[in-house]
Amino acid sequence: MTLFVLLAIALTAIMLLVGLLPLLRRPAPAKDNSTDKVNINIYRDQLRELDEDLAAGTIDQARHAEARAELERRLLEDTAAGDSPVVATAPRAGKLTAAILAVLIPIGVTGLYFAVGTPAGLAPEQASADAHGVTPQQVEEMVEKLAARMKESPDNGEGWVMLGRSYAALDRYAEAASAYAQAVAQIPRDAQLLVDYADVLAMSQGRKLAGEPEQLVLRALAIDPVNPKALALAGTAAFERQDYATAVKHWRKLAASLPANSEIADAVQNSIAEAQALAGTSGTKPSVAKKEPASKSAAAPAQVSGSIDIPAAVKARFAPDDTVFIFARAADGPAVPLAVLRKRVADLPVKFVLDDSMAMAPGMNLSKFGTVIVGARISKSGKPTRQPGDFEGFSKTVKVGTGNVTVLIATEVR
Repeated sequence: MTLFVLLAIALTAIMLLVGLLPLLRRPAPAKDNSTDKVNINIYRDQLRELDEDLAAGTIDQARHAEARAELERRLLEDTAAGDSPVVATAPRAGKLTAAILAVLIPIGVTGLYFAVGTPAGLAPEQASADAHGVTPQQVEEMVEKLAARMKESPDNGEGWVMLGRSYAALDRYAEAASAYAQAVAQIPRDAQLLVDYADVLAMSQGRKLAGEPEQLVLRALAIDPVNPKALALAGTAAFERQDYATAVKHWRKLAASLPANSEIADAVQNSIAEAQALAGTSGTKPSVAKKEPASKSAAAPAQVSGSIDIPAAVKARFAPDDTVFIFARAADGPAVPLAVLRKRVADLPVKFVLDDSMAMAPGMNLSKFGTVIVGARISKSGKPTRQPGDFEGFSKTVKVGTGNVTVLIATEVR
């Protein structure tokens, strides 16, 4: 996949070098073409709206690629009109047009390929043949030429964005961050640019958002409070520092803008559930362990109870303090846990009670469902999400109110 990306960048770079070099040269002084400037600003706004629609899930990837290709065609037609002898394009407009085309062309071509092409059928040998002998080293050289050109035009914000994206595509995150820093200096009020800068900066410091990356994300949210990528990264940053309540706040705001039942919406809901589960066991809420004794939970309107057991050979594979998550989920419904209880391996075998007070999301609790499945999972990482090497077990489907559920933790997660 990395080779395919490098070769695709090489081919696109050749197109850009041939098509955009005339635009980047300094033309003779001429009258400013205000019509071209207006058209370019319109296309930039339309491009941003199109990307926002894709991020929000209101259009699919194929429609996104088709719309981008149409924008590219119209932009080329409109800016071509600026070459007439009556009014010449001013140097700044030429650079801006080149920068916009530099973004539109590779994104549009890539989107169309994944929409109508056959990525899985492109073997490494085929990629090398299609690239007409362009090597990864040549790709690096092209990017370096762009970097050298930017040193001559340090006030070209769009050019710095292009360079930052090129470095990021090559996994050169430190250099990408430096390029994005230059772009932000020229375009300080662009929320999406700030978020992209935060992303590569976090990658350059070991995938950690703490510090400057998080501050960039918060600046982006101050400009655009509903930017999807900013909300996602803000939640992740809060989660990393164990501020689970703040993570849930950001992710819930993100979830509200996503299409219901979409894959990304389900992923966000799972992240919310994980943060809520950890918040419930980190001192931010009363410990659910106080609900365990049957005498205290017998009057609960909806609950399931029983015991969790583990074979001695499996228990010996874990440390006594490794985490055990006991949970119930709807037999016919979303995968979000309806109730979660946290224990340690040292506590096994253990009796449990799950009830509505342990719900992870509003409206998603035991009393809303008639039948559930009870599960238990040992997590080496301490996180509720399944990880290879964890062990788990599940009950059969039981009615809410059942009091003799048994679960054996004996299956390894692969």
